[in-house]
This record gives sequence, C-alpha cells and structure tokens, in this order.
Amino acid sequence: MSLIKSISGIRGTIGGSASEGLNPINIVNFTAAFATQARKNSPVQSNKIVVGRDARMSGDMIQRIVIGTLQAVGFDGVNIGLATTPTTEFAVTEEGADAGIIITASHNPKHWNALKLLNHEGTFLSDAEGREVYRMADAEDFTFAEVDHLGHVEHKDYTDAHVQMVLSLPEVDAAAIREAGLTVCADTINSVGGIALPRLFDALGVKSAYLLHGEPTGDFAHNPEPLPQNLVELGQLVKEKKADVGFSVDPDVDRLAIFCEDGTPFGEEYTLVSIADYLLSLYPGSDTVSNLSSTRALRDVTISHGGTYTPAAVGEVNVVTKMKEVGALIGGEGNGGVIYPKAHYGRDALVGIALFLTMMAKRFLKPTQIKALLPQYAMVKKRQDLTGLDVERIFDDIKRAYKDQSITTIDGVKIDFPDRWVHLRKSNTEPIMRIYAEAPTEAEADAIAEEVISHFAPHETNLDAYK
Repeated sequence: MSLIKSISGIRGTIGGSASEGLNPINIVNFTAAFATQARKNSPVQSNKIVVGRDARMSGDMIQRIVIGTLQAVGFDGVNIGLATTPTTEFAVTEEGADAGIIITASHNPKHWNALKLLNHEGTFLSDAEGREVYRMADAEDFTFAEVDHLGHVEHKDYTDAHVQMVLSLPEVDAAAIREAGLTVCADTINSVGGIALPRLFDALGVKSAYLLHGEPTGDFAHNPEPLPQNLVELGQLVKEKKADVGFSVDPDVDRLAIFCEDGTPFGEEYTLVSIADYLLSLYPGSDTVSNLSSTRALRDVTISHGGTYTPAAVGEVNVVTKMKEVGALIGGEGNGGVIYPKAHYGRDALVGIALFLTMMAKRFLKPTQIKALLPQYAMVKKRQDLTGLDVERIFDDIKRAYKDQSITTIDGVKIDFPDRWVHLRKSNTEPIMRIYAEAPTEAEADAIAEEVISHFAPHETNLDAYK
C-alpha cells in the first residue's frame, strides 16, 4: 500500500518493503521534516514537541521512532504515551510546545497507522504547511544535531488534566449529572477511550458506567469506525442494562456516536446538532460552522436561535479556520466531531459527552426525546473507486446538468435543492470519491444520490467498483 498524504496527515499500512506503507524509513523522514519546519515557523521556540498515540499495536514502535528522531534533530520530546487526539492537542498548548504529533489512523483498521501533525496552537497544519512538510521529507531537506545538542525526553500523562479542563467548562454541570443518577454504556473499541472515558464518567458523577472493549490492546474487537452497523453490541448493552444513554468513540476519541435509551442509534449527524442546540439555547444569536457534508439540521437549529450558519470544506483544519474567521460558538463535522473553542480548537469526544450528559440532566430528557425535538433529515453515504474516473469531467457535467440549482465548489461539488442536497468529493484519506445526500426521507436521499451518480457512466470504466 502506498502512503497517503493529505490534509489529514500521513497514513499507511504497516509492513512490506522499504517502498511500501508507513515504515521506519519514511517515519524518520517525515518526523525530521516536520520538526525542521516547526523550528522555523513556531513563534513559541520552546524546542519541545508533544507526542501522543492511540493503542494500535504498531503505536509503541512508531512512537519510539518518532521520539528518537526528534532527539536526533535536537528537539526535546514530551512523550504523553497513550492519549486521545484531543488530549494531545490540549497538551501542546499546556506545554507551550512548538508542535505536536499524534500517532493514530483514527477510524482505519488496526493494520493502519498515521502521523497527524499539529502546530503550536494544537491545531492541524494547513494544506500549504502540510505540502511543505511532504516536500522537505521527499528532498530530505533537514539536518541532524551534533552529539552535544541532541534532544531529551520527558514522560507525562495529560489525561487527568484534560478531564479537569472539560469539567471546568461553564456549560458542563457535574452536580446536575450526579443528581440525575444517570447510567451510561460505552464502547471504547480497545483503544485509549478505555483509559479516558472511565476517568471522565467518574469525574462527572455518573451513577453507573458499563464499558465494552475497554482494554487498550489495539486489537480492535470490530470495525473501529463508530457507525451503527459496527455497534450492535452497544445497542444491546444499553437495553440490557436499562441505561440512559450509550456512547461510542473511535480509536483516538475525537469522534462521538450516541445511542438512545432504547438501544437505537441517535445518528452520528445529530451529535453535533444536539449539542449545538443546547449551547445556542444558552447563547442565542451565536454562529456555527460545519463541513459541507454535514446535515442541514445544524443550519436550521442555528437560524432558529437567531444565529448564522457557515459551511466549510471537509477536514478539521478547514472547519477550524472558518470557525475562527466567523467567531463561531461551536462547530464540527457530521461524523460525530464536536469542536468547542472554549475547550480547544479540535474535535473532542470528551467535551461532547460532558455537554450531552449535562443537557440530559438539566432538561430532564432522554436521547429519544432530544432527537425528536430537532429538525429531521435522512442521509445516505456512498463511495466510488476512483479507478477509471475522470473526476474533473464528471464534476463539469454535473455542474452543467444542475446549473439551475445552488452549486458550491469549495470542496468537490455540492448541489443544494430546496429540501435536499448531494455532495461529491474526493476522500482525504482513501483513493475513493465520497457521495453524500440528504433529504426528508432515506428513500428520497438515495434517489437523488443515484440520479447524480448516473452522470458517472460516460466516464467510468469500472462501474462495478461502485458500492
């Protein structure tokens, strides 16, 4: 498998020849290039870079290589070990570090891993900054330190500090949660959520917490992407324990999926919408941001509270950039990503859990009741192998075919109809095209997606690749 370089970092499979996947050779090159860029660009100049990882089986090996490489280029490494992505982001600013590296392939299967690169603010690199790192790595445009100037390593644990930061948010009410006597279930998919979530639940004062796949072995018990079809066990556990709510996170704990008290999925699109609705009720007239592939429900909720909704291109850094530009109260992505700037500018499942439990406790509502109060849409998500596709010609054909509709081209092509939309874009993490569609019903969403997909035919040599 070749290495995938994108706005989401550098990711690949583990194992194979020296020219394949994410291997020790290119890990050294990318780490050295990134550190060199950080030394040049960071206004902090602390000579420190924070490194955290999820529980993947390859994580310890990669972390050792990364830390050693940082020492070799003269940087001090702050090794925070097993840590969520948002914990690592938080640690960068707490340490006053020049940068951070998260070793995680997010929702990808266990044989994948990745380096996600953070600047001194604990946010992801811009596209231009990422491209410069890739250029420097390919050109080996870096130098190693002489022996008297090698870096040092410090080991720290930031999970408890992260939990305390979440509790310090004025919109999180641990006393209300404790008084409500809530019972929760959680699937932490054999990664660092198994470390962070029990500490969070204890600090919030939940009455009882039941954990699925809580041991951080990295040997994922099921497909790690937090989608309903992968979380059947969680739905069953919620019903069995008569729990008030269920939570699922991905291996690096930046995405949050919720299950209702009856064991049914709350809907990953509605994680952000429900939490935004709660915060907007406290701060009416505030603005929100989400990416173009997220549900229209966030726009509707924002308008209902007197605010303005702004879309952004897919990718956390794009959402964060737009949030800063418009001064958004909250933002994120429809895949369960919640970004609350009062905490930090990064998707954070711990923040999402704390705010959702507070909302349940203070409004005296179950998840099914919360969902029923929100605008109702249905979304379908499809994918297309890029083999044989002339993507730009397809996009041009679609723009011509739907020229009478509202069309957005900041990230692929999105067509907005009065009561539905469809969005086509190249994936940042896989060699595929993603096709998202939303409408009042699933059947209507599927129909508009299929209608747009029909424009692939004149350019497609591998139609069987569609699924």
